Amino acid sequence: MATLIIVESPAKAKTIKGFLGRNYTVKASLGHVRDLPRSKFGIDLENNFEPRYITIRGKGPVLKELREAAKKADRILLATDPDREGEAIAWHLAEALNIQDDKCRIDFHEITKSQVRQSVKEPRPIAQPLVDAQQARRVLDRIVGYKLSPLLWAKVKPGLSAGRVQSVAVKLIVDREREIEAFVPEEYWSVTALLQTGRGEQFEAKLLNKAGKKIKLPNEEAARQVEQDVTPASWVVSDVKTTTRLRNPAAPFTTSTMQQEAARKLGFAAKRTMRVAQQLYEGLPLGKLGTHGLITYMRTDATRVSPEAIAEVRSFIKETHGADYLPKKPRQFASKKGAQQAHEAIRPTSVLLTPEQVKPHLSRDQFRLYKLIWDRFVASQMSSAKFDATSVDIAVQDYLFRATGSRLIFPGFLKIYVEGKDENDLENELGDRLLPALEIDEVLALQKLDLQQHFTQPPPRYSEASLVKTLEEEGIGRPSTYAPIIDTIQERGYVYLEEKRFRPTELGTIVVDLLSESFPQLLDVGFTAALETQLDQIEEGALSWQSVISDFYGPFAQDLEKAHEELERITVQDQVSDVICDKCGRNMVYKLGRFGRFLACPGYPECKNTKPILDEIGVECALCKQENRPDGKLVRRRTRNGRFFFGCSNYPECTFTSWQQPVAEVCPHCGRNMALRKKGSEEPVCVNKECPGGEG
Repeated sequence: MATLIIVESPAKAKTIKGFLGRNYTVKASLGHVRDLPRSKFGIDLENNFEPRYITIRGKGPVLKELREAAKKADRILLATDPDREGEAIAWHLAEALNIQDDKCRIDFHEITKSQVRQSVKEPRPIAQPLVDAQQARRVLDRIVGYKLSPLLWAKVKPGLSAGRVQSVAVKLIVDREREIEAFVPEEYWSVTALLQTGRGEQFEAKLLNKAGKKIKLPNEEAARQVEQDVTPASWVVSDVKTTTRLRNPAAPFTTSTMQQEAARKLGFAAKRTMRVAQQLYEGLPLGKLGTHGLITYMRTDATRVSPEAIAEVRSFIKETHGADYLPKKPRQFASKKGAQQAHEAIRPTSVLLTPEQVKPHLSRDQFRLYKLIWDRFVASQMSSAKFDATSVDIAVQDYLFRATGSRLIFPGFLKIYVEGKDENDLENELGDRLLPALEIDEVLALQKLDLQQHFTQPPPRYSEASLVKTLEEEGIGRPSTYAPIIDTIQERGYVYLEEKRFRPTELGTIVVDLLSESFPQLLDVGFTAALETQLDQIEEGALSWQSVISDFYGPFAQDLEKAHEELERITVQDQVSDVICDKCGRNMVYKLGRFGRFLACPGYPECKNTKPILDEIGVECALCKQENRPDGKLVRRRTRNGRFFFGCSNYPECTFTSWQQPVAEVCPHCGRNMALRKKGSEEPVCVNKECPGGEG
């Protein structure tokens, strides 16, 4: 029986074809083949919100090829991705190709020979509730985008656009910026004592409380009072507690946690993470091993793992690391409410395909992300790490100081994997800090008292990792939407990245304020999350998609009409810089382009001068001195893909560049600026590739 299998991508088609025999033809649709028209609204508001789909421009030849292949086949199987989007693509293909067979749908959560062959034997009908859920999202987003954008054109400036979920994400960033601007730092002081035992051992203890109550030191005077009270007093150990603490591994990756960890550890943007994960999922040639999908489906919010995969990884852990590293029972992880339990977590399709084994066949990005996924999965089924944690209380008059220490006594899963942290998370607990053996009533000698001034800090701006985390926690969007959300709000010029942190542009702030005033519900986090829950209920067959759209559209249409009538036009002023245009003498203004912010002359189109924004680092260029040029300043610049590097302000006359941060110290061999090889390192090295003493 001749069978035609249709998937989305050529890479996926190639992998699947390798698993099947001569009777199977595998073709790619190259994504969606039908969609709402770009030039028209495409929703019939008077006919129960019926969408009017058309063939996507450029997809005519693809559909023609698929129709010709379909004529030669005895049966057609649609093997698009196992989620709402994939189900919708399958439904559109069935409509476009006039497929009559009720059971024409297959899917697989990992692209391996066994899974593909098994799925081919078990075709099912297209799941209409999944199609309806995706259709509801598409219609909702079309209504918001195509109805709000003309309002922004009329009230702000032409060419703007608004999105239902994206606008909420921008509001999060704007609200955080306002928190930072409104933040008033508060002064406080800390007191740390350096103490010594009678045996000469030294350790530190921090002031904890006074007379059993937590003590606050708002100024230097209060800290000096503590110093005056405790310096001449006797220091005595009042309590010693030692406990064994366990630290458990994190669950294997979901889409959200993978994007967060790839941002923290690899510096990947969400879009880059998903692109590389797609390649690992669809399959790659592995030399003599053939072509394999290396990971399970990468759009998931579930932490479930199949019994077969758990059995394989437990066997691997025992053989590779020993029985001590294997818990008595497999670990189970709770998924968040509403997670799709039919899906699995993101894991290797086979733990036996180790990162080292497949490394020669992968690109650098593919290897790094695969290793992250593999390490996380293996660690998730390993034994807990064990620490000896010691807490020592020291009494001095009515003050209490406390010293804490920990010692790793069994690494467990930490032998393989340490979870990344955001900078606002608690300090990493892994560092060993041993305390001397101390006994109650032991007298200690004060060696030094360190008084330090501090100021409270505002909440940090969102990074990609923390923004994805917040979107997930607040129920905004779903696994497949995080990367497009982040990409879209940057492309529209509403936010930009500065030092890997999101900041709103003036335009983004104006748009958020305008929409918040006229559409408070639309920009409400809770309302957006409730809509996501309704989409889940459509998928479960509990709600009709038309009723959800109807409930949304009525109030929205009223707010829209009122906004057109009542809102005043807003003029967006460009932010003026102190940089003078060297062609016409005007003060240049800040603009936002495809590759970030830049300076432009306000005299455009008469003067078309532009300049990059130069972030000086306070170091003079040694190469300019060597070659007798005017003093150049070393500045931080940005590549077109957003990566930072360092160069000279005299570019293009001076060609000095470095990926590492340069310092004022020059290389004794070549005379160029040396640089810090790693952030936080103290020893500079020469990064000149042509220098005999360099490490470039």
